[in-house]
Amino acid sequence: MKEMENTQDFQGQPDEIRPQEISVDDPGIFEYKPAKLPYNPFLTRGCCQPPKLFQKNDLVFQHRCSKFDSFDWLKDIPAVEGTADLDLAEVRFKNSRKDYFRVPADIDLVVGDIVAVEASPGHDIGIVSMVGEMVRFLMRKKSQSSPPDDIKKVYRKARLTDIEKWITAVELETSIMYRSRDIADHLGLQMKINDVEYQGDNTKAIFYYTAEERVDFRELIKLMAEEFKIRIEMRQIGARQEASRLGGIGSCGRELCCATWMSDFKSVTTNAARVQQLSLNPQKLAGQCGKLKCCLNYEYNTYVDAIKGMPGTEVRLKTKQGEAAHQKTDIFQKIMWYSYVNDPGNLMAIPVDKVMLILEENIKGILPDKLEDFTKVIEKKSEFESGAGQDDLTRFDHL
Repeated sequence: MKEMENTQDFQGQPDEIRPQEISVDDPGIFEYKPAKLPYNPFLTRGCCQPPKLFQKNDLVFQHRCSKFDSFDWLKDIPAVEGTADLDLAEVRFKNSRKDYFRVPADIDLVVGDIVAVEASPGHDIGIVSMVGEMVRFLMRKKSQSSPPDDIKKVYRKARLTDIEKWITAVELETSIMYRSRDIADHLGLQMKINDVEYQGDNTKAIFYYTAEERVDFRELIKLMAEEFKIRIEMRQIGARQEASRLGGIGSCGRELCCATWMSDFKSVTTNAARVQQLSLNPQKLAGQCGKLKCCLNYEYNTYVDAIKGMPGTEVRLKTKQGEAAHQKTDIFQKIMWYSYVNDPGNLMAIPVDKVMLILEENIKGILPDKLEDFTKVIEKKSEFESGAGQDDLTRFDHL
C-alpha cells in the first residue's frame, strides 16, 4: 500500500523534530516510526534545537524545553509608580546557572534572545529567560540586590560571529571533559570531573568536579591550559549538585527533583525517615547522588504535626495478662499496634485515645484485664471483595 502522509501541522518546527511518515506494511497493521532526534548539546542551556548561523533563531529557546524554567507572573501587571527606572534581565547559561544583568536603554530584549553579556574576562553568551519587574523580585529573593553600577551589563544581542564562536565552544565541551578526566587519572588525583562549561567567547572554561578530600590540582591546571589553550577555572560541587547537573530518573519513575525544579538544597536527616515510619534501609532512602533523598522532607512537617499529642513508642502498656510493647503506628488513622512481650506475633490495633486511657490507668496503678477489650474492630473483606479475579498461587506448590 501507498505510504500515508502525516497531515498534522508542524509549521515553524525544525525538520529534525517532525515525525516521520506512517508506513503500512501489512493490511490493517499500522507502524509508527518516530523520528530519531539528533544530538543537541544546547539542551542543557534550554535550547530545543541547536542555534544556526544563517537564521533568526527565534525558536531556539522555548519554555517547554527549558530546565529550571521561570514563570513571569508580573508580566501583565504595570510597574508601580515611583520605582527606580532600572531595566534588568535574567540570563541563563548551562544547566542551573543563571545571572542577572543590567540592560542598556538602547537595547530592547524579549525572552529567548541570545545575548552577549559581560564576563571576567571577555564576554559570555546566554539566553534571556526573564525581563521586567519580576527580575528585581528574584534578585531580592536571592539576596543579590546590588547598586546599579555593580551589576554586570548586557553588551548586545548576539551577532553572527558571537553565535559562531558559541557553537564552536559548546561542541568542544564533551570531548574536553573526557580528555580532562584522562589527565586527572594519569596524575592520580582522587577527583571526578563531571561537567565542563565553556565561556561564549571560547577563551575560558569552568570545570566542575567532585572530591571526597582536598585535591591539589595545580599540575592538572597547568597541563590542561597547555593542551586546551584556554583559561581554566575549577569549581568543586557536592554530590547533590552533581546529580542536579547531570539529571536522571528517580526510584519514583519521574525525573529527579533537583534536575527539574529544586533550586536549593536543604539538609536531610534520618530523623525525617524515622518520623514517617520508614525502614532505615540506606539502599531505599538514598537517591542517585548517594545521599538521603530530598523528598523525605516534603511530608516531614505534616507527620510532625500529626504525631503531636500521641504517646511515646517506648512506653509499654501494662495489663493483667502482661506487658505489651509497641510495634508500629498508623499516624493518620491514629492507630497503634501492640503485642504482648510473651506473644510478639499477635498484633492488636488500638486507637490512640484508648492507648492514652490505658496509660492514665497505669499511672494510677490500675491494670486492665486484657488489651483485646480495647482493640479496634477491623471488618474483614469477603472472599469476592478481596480477591475478585485473582488466582490462588498455592496451586503451584506441588510443581
